[in-house]
Amino acid sequence: MKTDIQIAQENQMQPIMTIAKTLGLGEDDIKQYGKYKAKLSWDKIKNLGQEENGKLILVTAISPTPAGEGKSTMTVGLGDSLAKIGKKTMIALREPSMGPTMGMKGGAAGGGYAQVQPMEEINLHFTGDMHAITATNNALAAFIDNHIQQGNPLQIDQRRITWKRVLDINDRALRNVVIGLGGPTNGVPREDGFDITVASEIMAILCLATSLHDLKDRLAHIVIGYNTSRKPVTVRDLKMEGALTLILKDALEPNLVQTLYHTPAFVHGGPFANIAHGCNSVIATQSALKLADYVVTEAGFGADLGAEKFLDIKVPVLGKHPDAVVIVATIRSLKMHGGVPKDKLKDTEDVAAVKAGFVNLQKHIENMQSYGIPVVVGINQFVHDTQEEIDALQEACQQMGVECVLSSVWENGPDGGIALAEAVVRACDQETYFSPLYVADETTIKEKISRVVKTIYGGSDVQYSKKAETQIKQFNRNGWEHLPVCMAKTQYSLSDDPSKLARPEGFTITIREFVPKIGAGFLVALTGDILTMPGLPKQPAALNMDVLEDGTVTGLF
Repeated sequence: MKTDIQIAQENQMQPIMTIAKTLGLGEDDIKQYGKYKAKLSWDKIKNLGQEENGKLILVTAISPTPAGEGKSTMTVGLGDSLAKIGKKTMIALREPSMGPTMGMKGGAAGGGYAQVQPMEEINLHFTGDMHAITATNNALAAFIDNHIQQGNPLQIDQRRITWKRVLDINDRALRNVVIGLGGPTNGVPREDGFDITVASEIMAILCLATSLHDLKDRLAHIVIGYNTSRKPVTVRDLKMEGALTLILKDALEPNLVQTLYHTPAFVHGGPFANIAHGCNSVIATQSALKLADYVVTEAGFGADLGAEKFLDIKVPVLGKHPDAVVIVATIRSLKMHGGVPKDKLKDTEDVAAVKAGFVNLQKHIENMQSYGIPVVVGINQFVHDTQEEIDALQEACQQMGVECVLSSVWENGPDGGIALAEAVVRACDQETYFSPLYVADETTIKEKISRVVKTIYGGSDVQYSKKAETQIKQFNRNGWEHLPVCMAKTQYSLSDDPSKLARPEGFTITIREFVPKIGAGFLVALTGDILTMPGLPKQPAALNMDVLEDGTVTGLF
């Protein structure tokens, strides 16, 4: 089997203007970035508001395992398969972060014969959105320190500055640093740190903003720290929102690309799903809904993280809930949840392990059904899956009243996902009764967290550290209790303990502290040991990457 990058490089892309025309877009509606990628113009985005929405399909997954689930691959493949059966379709994905690409992943544009292109550019610099977010974040950091250096009229308490610098690469050495050393002309010494760019609040804001005006307003509400009276200090206090918006204005326009089979796709924005809301931009999704009859989008990690945040944080801003949810699973990942070690997954058939691991998928199905949205299970098929294992899984899904459909889009492209596409169309035609987990304005911070923990995770209780309790009181005084809560939790378990696979019960979630993201419009509740600046593994994927004399990229995946 050819590698992903070989498949992509051998495929002939169409000029992006050709792809745009299939959506009814003209030359004045897009800004071309070379021959094969473009941004949708602001004028066109504004005019699209008059069009009717298409159907929205959210792709999510079971709790991820080292065996892999292939959610992005399934998202791209499903979009291609819907186009194959004659549906006017668009795909809306997140942009990859160069940190994980150079670290463990090696690429994040789908896989096999279900990829978005140009995959090398999407995985690297693309249209410069990540760089614009990095520059915006760090410009704010520079102005904070300059404000202190120039007399500190806002009386910012340098011990209580919460705004960090960012870099779009994994670099554990920058998690905690000291800046301002070298004498008075180099600034005021203080502790600081770096997050990875996709963990920045700027990224979350970009993905939730609905216009340039909304972007500026959200940027103005960013809390950068506290003054000596312990009152929050905002970007508006620093009078920086105009300059920050200026740096981001082009990055807010969604990026138009194509799949291997020329299905149009927006690839735009990329917040982490365990510490942010993990969805592509609202503007990209809204625009796609106006341009196509079916829009396939994804939410990061398992349904307990990305999908919950999509439904409780993104949907209120988007103004439309999904018409169907696809939950991606694999036989081998279910076997891992059922207790089979990774190195034994291919050895022998294990129907009992599939049944034991099904409880994880079962919980995610129940969660998505609780929102009143039709659910389809998509099984990413592998050659080692046996018919008996597949039958056991499909029977278990059938008992829950859910269609469970095999897909082989990685190997067979759109032909391998036709049955799934047809099942999704049937699901979209069903009536929905969308019911959010909570109404943010009508529930307290603790009530929101309790509903997520008990309803979505299946936990029994929530504990709060002394710091978290103090923060809740402070947030209530600041008028932030009406905001939704974004849970920062391990992706590997429904609990906050990554070692607890399958469907743990009776556990308690501990909230150790909060991070207010007032510009983004949510409060992050930190559980467990969540890193906002990843480190590189012992053998980074970058060690296999190279570029040949003719410019051909190798080893990207």
